[in-house]
Amino acid sequence: MSVQIVSAQCSARLAAVTAAGQRIAPSWPLDQQIAVNPFWEMRNQPFAEVAARLEALGRVHCLMPAAYYAGLWRRSVISSEHLLQAAELLGERADCDALLQALKQRPADGHWHNVSDWLDSARDRQHQMAWRDEITHQISQFCADFCQVQEPSAALYLSWVKQIRSDRGIAILMGEPGLNRAFRELPDDPQALILIALDELGLNSAEQIEAYSHALLLDINGWASWFAYQRWQAALAGGSEDLLPQLLAIRLGWELALWRHWQMRHGKAAQGLREQWYGQLPQLAQLLQQHARTQKPLWVWQRAAELARQQQEQLLLTKPRPLSRTQPRLQAVFCIDVRSEVMRRALEACSPDIQTLGFAGFFGLPLAYTPVGTDISRPQLPGLLAPTICVSEGGHSAQALDQSRRAQQLKESAWYDFSRGATSSFTMVEASGLSYAARLLRRTFGLTRDKHPLNDLPHSGQWTLWQGERPLTLAEKTDLVAGVLHSMGLKRLAPLVLLVGHGSHTTNNPHAAGLDCGACGGQTGALNVQVLAQLLNDEGVRKALAERGQLIPHSTRFVAALHNTTTDHIHCFDAVEQNIAGWLSDATLLAQRERAPRLGLSDNAVLNQPQQLDQALQQRAYDWSEVRPEWGLAGNSAFIVAPRSRTRGLNFGGRTFLHDYRWQDDEGFRVLEQIITAPMVVTHWINMQYNASVTDSLKYGSGNKVLHNVVGGNLGVFEGNGGDLRIGLPLQSVHDGQQWMHQPLRLSVYIQAPAEAIAAIVARHESVRQLVDNDWLYLFRLDDNGVAARLYQGAWQDTKAEPEGESGHD
Repeated sequence: MSVQIVSAQCSARLAAVTAAGQRIAPSWPLDQQIAVNPFWEMRNQPFAEVAARLEALGRVHCLMPAAYYAGLWRRSVISSEHLLQAAELLGERADCDALLQALKQRPADGHWHNVSDWLDSARDRQHQMAWRDEITHQISQFCADFCQVQEPSAALYLSWVKQIRSDRGIAILMGEPGLNRAFRELPDDPQALILIALDELGLNSAEQIEAYSHALLLDINGWASWFAYQRWQAALAGGSEDLLPQLLAIRLGWELALWRHWQMRHGKAAQGLREQWYGQLPQLAQLLQQHARTQKPLWVWQRAAELARQQQEQLLLTKPRPLSRTQPRLQAVFCIDVRSEVMRRALEACSPDIQTLGFAGFFGLPLAYTPVGTDISRPQLPGLLAPTICVSEGGHSAQALDQSRRAQQLKESAWYDFSRGATSSFTMVEASGLSYAARLLRRTFGLTRDKHPLNDLPHSGQWTLWQGERPLTLAEKTDLVAGVLHSMGLKRLAPLVLLVGHGSHTTNNPHAAGLDCGACGGQTGALNVQVLAQLLNDEGVRKALAERGQLIPHSTRFVAALHNTTTDHIHCFDAVEQNIAGWLSDATLLAQRERAPRLGLSDNAVLNQPQQLDQALQQRAYDWSEVRPEWGLAGNSAFIVAPRSRTRGLNFGGRTFLHDYRWQDDEGFRVLEQIITAPMVVTHWINMQYNASVTDSLKYGSGNKVLHNVVGGNLGVFEGNGGDLRIGLPLQSVHDGQQWMHQPLRLSVYIQAPAEAIAAIVARHESVRQLVDNDWLYLFRLDDNGVAARLYQGAWQDTKAEPEGESGHD
């Protein structure tokens, strides 16, 4: 065989391995935690195909178990009408009795088995540790050490192989003398290891290689997701670093070592292993088809559940309520987070003189925050984007912050890092004495509040924006503000305009950033709104805007504010009039009363005593032992892009993202394009992370938060002292101990805009088109009478007569 042919074959095999790694979505670190669709990199395939593949290769569940859907049926959440409509839409010729009977069928029991899985099937599991568990533990511990030491990234595989060669304890622990020899014979080069292993294991086709590689990465999905994050960040910076092939080489090194060891040491068992291994290779396509067939009835039930929720949403949207034409005394612009839906409704109920608006979370400012006196650079925008502007404290007092900040930051971060672990509160007392024991008690009873080491730093109240090494010019500031104002759609400016970001407050919670603003990079929106308020109040910027025809009245003042989603307090960073403060206080009480029952605070004695209710919610925020301080975005189901007249006064139960938009004011539909390509994708990510954390809390949820141990300061968590790096949401974020608090439903998007404009934007952006056409979300168009049509496969379909057979179900 010629050198060229061999080289081409090697390249094709390595390309298949790389393609498997490209199926893994990133997971952000704890201090920047944002929600991510864990299947994002497979959006080019129909969701049903992805679900069948993941089930077959990694025992991953993208659907709820049959008992869950049966429960929805018993509670009449799903009706016969929903079920029959779903069956028709998916091309299933079945009646309700047949679909109910299908819930009693056994799920598919055939799955792909890695070499280590075949060995485990013959192992005494009562007295011997499973190879899968030991492999996951060893690789996970190695990765944790490697990422903390921060060795050169190119040395990932080489560092592992050097370590495993010198580790004689594994052979003793697993009862396999001589195993170390198999590790000593592994090559130093990861590509050589991959090619040798694939050759010895008899994998030739690209389909087999990619599937096997994907299955191996799913074994260590948490760390695979971490290295996918590093790849994502490298791409944002214009690089191409990808360590997933090396991680795959590590996992494949274990397979090759075990394979060789069995050939050398266990002749008869090795023969059986070869028969099992080679016997499954030709069955891959059949295995995928088997899981797709078995899942079909469950997809009908899933679609029925989504139809039931869509029916509720669409019924509300059929009755638009015209806005008051009087000049508002207060306008409040909120982030589109679903928790803002409750607060907006509560605030508007306080007075007809109040107008609220919803705007994509990072308030249009592509910022990275660099506090004076530090080398920190923290993104304050969605993970989809890279920051283009740096912001730091400005003004005369900025320099004076430097020394005091360094000392304060050291003190606060020491306590913050130590107290985030599940058991660290007790070790902190042991190490630091009774002074910290007293502090723990004060925190437990809500008598004190821990400060965030970065968010609560003292600052000058003024901000300087930088482009590289130079401050932004007036023209650049004006361009920035002009774009934000146009996107917000603010009309007839009120005397006071609140810019309301949001953030959470919890104590002893490694996943605290996940309750802050995902659109602000897992941070609170406090910085973004303060910077924007300063720009909008700047006389120079206002004058420049006026010269461009954008007039901000002299009487209008912008004030930055922060909505604490744990307590529903709204903190204004500048003073406001007494009547405005009264409205905000009343809105807080209304929102607290609405949220309280879901938090177990349904006692009338508490609900009817505002002070007691407020204290109870604050205590939850300060209590280091509280595992459910708030429900975050649990329950999210829809994203509505329309004027407030479509939604004002309507109660969506804190389950809907609301983005104000008036297409008549959007020349060229540039704002609509921004909404569809950024906020819509972010809301989809949030929706899918919550869904996956429920449908498969083992693989895509982070487990019991009581057992969490933080890895590397911010990389992620272990559940206990080992296993894979855990990603996704803790169980307590989606389950109250008795029932799921989030119902897994694909996001329904409703946009009030011309059909041609929506369809053209979707067609121009491949990622968006894939989400729409491959059933990752539903995209509907609103007209004056309600929901007019659904965009699917490039065509608008009447919602009463959607096409039979959505993708992946024909």
